[in-house]
Amino acid sequence: MSMPAPAAPVFVGPDQTAAVGRGQISVLWSLGDRTRDLDADAVRLAPGASIGEHTEDAYGVLFTVLSGAGELRTPDATWQLTPGALAWLPAGIIRCVDAGDEGLIYTTVHRRPAPAAGPADGTDAGEPVCLLDRVCPECGRLAAERDARYCAHCGTPHDV
Repeated sequence: MSMPAPAAPVFVGPDQTAAVGRGQISVLWSLGDRTRDLDADAVRLAPGASIGEHTEDAYGVLFTVLSGAGELRTPDATWQLTPGALAWLPAGIIRCVDAGDEGLIYTTVHRRPAPAAGPADGTDAGEPVCLLDRVCPECGRLAAERDARYCAHCGTPHDV
């Protein structure tokens, strides 16, 4: 039995991870191959922007700050975020991320749900580990529904 060929490596330079982005919260980069075993994103929060309280019950997340400053809060602690800071957030930890006056750019990495975990109809399984796909690219508000087509606050179309 032969092993499948490994996927091609991915390199993202500082010109892409330092991009300005649009809106209060921007996903600057994301792994795109659906056959990969990890999910990863580079995220930019504009100065003063916040990703409100959320959690992931099934998977932990590795969080690394690339530039800027801010805070990572859980119910039990608050950590100052500066370039090079790294946090492991185990499954089930409630957290919130706030950007400081200069904004914040960070990466998240987490295990990808196994295909067997999905519903029988073949659709994606449950909520993504990171709720960034539900954040309005214009005003930064989190959509209450997974399949929201427009931001309930400002009306900006969501990529569904």
